[in-house]
Amino acid sequence: MNQAALAAALGDEVAELRAIAGGDLNDAYRATLRGGARVFVKTSAEAQPGAYAAEAAGLRWLAEPGALAIPDVLAVGDDFLALEWIETGGRLDVQAFGRGLAELHRAGAEAPGALPPGVAPPLRIGPLAVPNEPAGDWPSFDAANRLLPLARRAADAGALDAGGLRAVERVAERIDALAGPPEPVARLHGDLWSGNVVAGHDGRPWLVDPAAHGGHREVDLAMLELFGTPGLGFYAAYDEAWPRADGHEERVALWQLFPLLVHAVLFGGPYGGSVRRAAERYA
Repeated sequence: MNQAALAAALGDEVAELRAIAGGDLNDAYRATLRGGARVFVKTSAEAQPGAYAAEAAGLRWLAEPGALAIPDVLAVGDDFLALEWIETGGRLDVQAFGRGLAELHRAGAEAPGALPPGVAPPLRIGPLAVPNEPAGDWPSFDAANRLLPLARRAADAGALDAGGLRAVERVAERIDALAGPPEPVARLHGDLWSGNVVAGHDGRPWLVDPAAHGGHREVDLAMLELFGTPGLGFYAAYDEAWPRADGHEERVALWQLFPLLVHAVLFGGPYGGSVRRAAERYA
């Protein structure tokens, strides 16, 4: 990252740039400007062209409904994204998170897979490009753009064995019967694991690091359960604002197949086995 380019984009001199804990795919910094303001900056030498611009568009799209706190986009470059600094340290208000996420989902999207305004396909999750071809309904979209291409890619990389690939293919064949009742297309964060929900100093929930698109709201909810759980208070507040459809408990592992396949492609390791076990529940 070119510090001079960052300063020019922010319109102020960067007095200090300090590395802080970040994610698996980006380096993170706290920039202190000459005027004293703090800015969060993420960067990667391997950033794909347009990736940070797409993330910025996703943040703005998620902020539109005013449902949850989203950091303001301050500057975007080819190899950096500068965002409003979030003062953290409070205990997450899970009820506010539940109500806000339901409101965000209800803001909707034009179609399954719809990307934020100004973002062209494919959907990008870090270095991974995910197909995003139009489909008339979510089950068909999920099978054609999520399950099958990612399963084949994971198998080609040796991260998913032949039995796992067959199980995912059988799930794709049965997806209409498995997906539950039709739902309005929701406005999704798209990468909503617990690490992308940040508690402000007052407990206010903030959303960061989206892969925003239109889809089935249970996909976001299922990913929240993948590496932990937001708790009963969260679900009570969510259901009060927008009750989940009958049978949602039985579909959690179904919708977890997408993030598990992403992890299998990106990181390998045990994720291929997790994909197979989840798929075999429905195959």
